[in-house]
Amino acid sequence: MASLVYSHKFSWPAKWPREPKIEDGASREIVRSEEAVAESDASPAKEESNPSAFEGMIGASAALKRVLAHVETVASTDSTVLLEGETGTGKELLSRAIHVLSQRRARNFVKFNCAAIPLGLLESELFGHERGAFTGAISRTIGRFELADEGTLFLDEVGDIPPELQAKLLRVLQEQEFERLGSTQTQRVNVRFVAATNRNLAEMVSHKEFRDDLYFRLNVFPIVIPPLRERREDIPVLVEFFVQQFSRQMNRHIDTILASTMEQLIEYPWPGNIRELQNFIERAVVLTAGSTLCAPVGGLKYPVAIEPAATTLKQAQSGHILKTLGETHWVVGGPRGAAVRLGLKRTTLMGKMRRLGLSRPDHEGGA
Repeated sequence: MASLVYSHKFSWPAKWPREPKIEDGASREIVRSEEAVAESDASPAKEESNPSAFEGMIGASAALKRVLAHVETVASTDSTVLLEGETGTGKELLSRAIHVLSQRRARNFVKFNCAAIPLGLLESELFGHERGAFTGAISRTIGRFELADEGTLFLDEVGDIPPELQAKLLRVLQEQEFERLGSTQTQRVNVRFVAATNRNLAEMVSHKEFRDDLYFRLNVFPIVIPPLRERREDIPVLVEFFVQQFSRQMNRHIDTILASTMEQLIEYPWPGNIRELQNFIERAVVLTAGSTLCAPVGGLKYPVAIEPAATTLKQAQSGHILKTLGETHWVVGGPRGAAVRLGLKRTTLMGKMRRLGLSRPDHEGGA
């Protein structure tokens, strides 16, 4: 009986050839031969000249190749790199690749998640502290900047650094010097910075939530990492890799993936990107008792499109007033006007609109 076969042999770029048209009612499978498994153990996509640097970066899409080319271009310099992309797109892997390809590869690569440390400890973790600098400081502690001296410091979620620490971070970036908490002695370091964020720093600057001078200092060489939905051709290769990985860990023998399953995985937008796909395949391998992957594709929930939450009180007020004005066709006063709906006097609403910079579009009518 004819079947739809996908080759699971990894190549660069990966290829998934189809057989001739299948008969109605025929099984649709992705079959992996033992020979293909043997040849594809080293599945991560690698550049020939730098195999170890790109270990774990899987795919052959043009979008991924562009990102890796940017990494190779900037790695040999000491320029600050800003990695921008959604959660789960592999920013930490790319930061490590930048370090491995740099002249600092023999020195420390220090990772620091700016969102994972309580505000009260963040400054101490970054800059270190002297004994007695604060309650509980029983000994001198070296901060991340000193640990990364002559090496690379990866600042993840840099958009979550509070405003009161942004000025100190800017000084280290510009001058390569700082003081430990409780000390007046200036420490000098030679650190290469790689920062990452899943937030829109430019928008945060416009809302006065992030220092513009710090943003410009971080944004020397930006690299935008595309989400998985923008490089769907990499999904089959990622699925293959994760199935192999988790099968080995759980001592399973899975050699078949239904073509219908693969097609659904390719179509799903993966809002959590590669991390979500990895977790999904792990769950699928756990559920699989035989040789055919049992993927719970029916449980994939497509994200509901919602308006982004307002980040400031001004935005919240503006949005609510604009929504009400739209519903009343920009009628401000009167029994059916926006002021009544908002529980305000007409003059009060007009004053708020002036302060918020809200004006009626020329094509709208109203009173």
